[in-house]
Amino acid sequence: MKRPLLLTALLAAALVPSSAAPPKSGSAASSAASAFKLLLHAQEPRIEGGKVLKSEVLKSWPLSAKGVQFSKQAGKFSGLLTAGLDAAAKQIDAHTPRPATFRSVGGHWIATQHNGWTLDREATKVSILKAIAAGQHSAEAIVKVTAPQRSVQLLSERGVLAHVSTGSSSYKGSPPFRVTNVLVGATKLDNFFIAPGHTFDFAKEVGDISASTGFVKGYVISGGTLEKEDGGGICQVSTTIFRAMYQAGLPIVERHEHSHRVEYYDPVGFEATVYAPVKNLRMKNDTAAYLFVQASWDKQAQTLRFDLFGAAPQRTVSISKPSVTDFKPPAQPSYTPDQRVQAGGRRLLDVPVQGMTSTLVRTIKTPTGKATTDTLKSVYKPWGAVYGVRPGDSRLK
Repeated sequence: MKRPLLLTALLAAALVPSSAAPPKSGSAASSAASAFKLLLHAQEPRIEGGKVLKSEVLKSWPLSAKGVQFSKQAGKFSGLLTAGLDAAAKQIDAHTPRPATFRSVGGHWIATQHNGWTLDREATKVSILKAIAAGQHSAEAIVKVTAPQRSVQLLSERGVLAHVSTGSSSYKGSPPFRVTNVLVGATKLDNFFIAPGHTFDFAKEVGDISASTGFVKGYVISGGTLEKEDGGGICQVSTTIFRAMYQAGLPIVERHEHSHRVEYYDPVGFEATVYAPVKNLRMKNDTAAYLFVQASWDKQAQTLRFDLFGAAPQRTVSISKPSVTDFKPPAQPSYTPDQRVQAGGRRLLDVPVQGMTSTLVRTIKTPTGKATTDTLKSVYKPWGAVYGVRPGDSRLK
């Protein structure tokens, strides 16, 4: 427990030896002791260990000693105090609202928010004058507090108090277009709620995938080869959030694998492709609380991550390593237009991959020890090398 400032000062004074000489009038010690300060006492809420707690905030700004003296003599606010008040207002008003967000601190998840502060100058002047008249050495700043729209209180009211699960993937080696689409897609799924009983719909949450919404053209699997469309690489996003939801034990409503194995999505079969309006990813929140989704990424390591937060998990989920069987040889090469290639040449865009079948088993255990399992099966067709050739090349069909 923190001691009140006044009590701390009294205790410190009591510890001064009786033989110590009192400070001379006008000395640095005397000035420091009598310096007048404007104080701000505030509280910032947080979620930690499944509970809502409050952090105490104390800030102070010195005010002109001459201004204090003149104000006391004249009984009104001296202009000499304006500079100190301006300095306080600049810092206080810069404290803008920031939505509640979870961060891992020392291995523990903590949700914090920043309230917005606005100094009420006229009310603070009155507070200063009252404190000066009463012979006090500090006055309270009068501040209007504005909570962010997504506050710690809102998270708490919706039962979002704990970390539930994580899904991660690597997009290392992706070409620039793919990196752009991965990050644009992840941004659209950052910081949103899934109500209890509600089915998460990837297509609806991400919305229109086009140049008008920030996506760029990139290669997608189409017609047995690769073609350029807006949003190429978006499946990195659907795969990663699928992993987080699958690890949370959420039931699958709709999920599809790619037509052939793609190394970006290894472990084999632990993925989810999307291609509106034909293929979508949908998962149901079967928990009793809201789920809150946060996205994060590391541009240098080229990794993507989704974290789910909600009520403290009441079930444990384990996912087996993939069992891969039924291998088939790669298919014949295919060709796609590529302006970068000279006439008669070719450019390798994708490598051949065997056909195969992958199976993963998820086991969900309740607190009573009851266990249920489900199987995630992915059947991949053989895939041939894909080459880019000059538009109009005879190898194009």
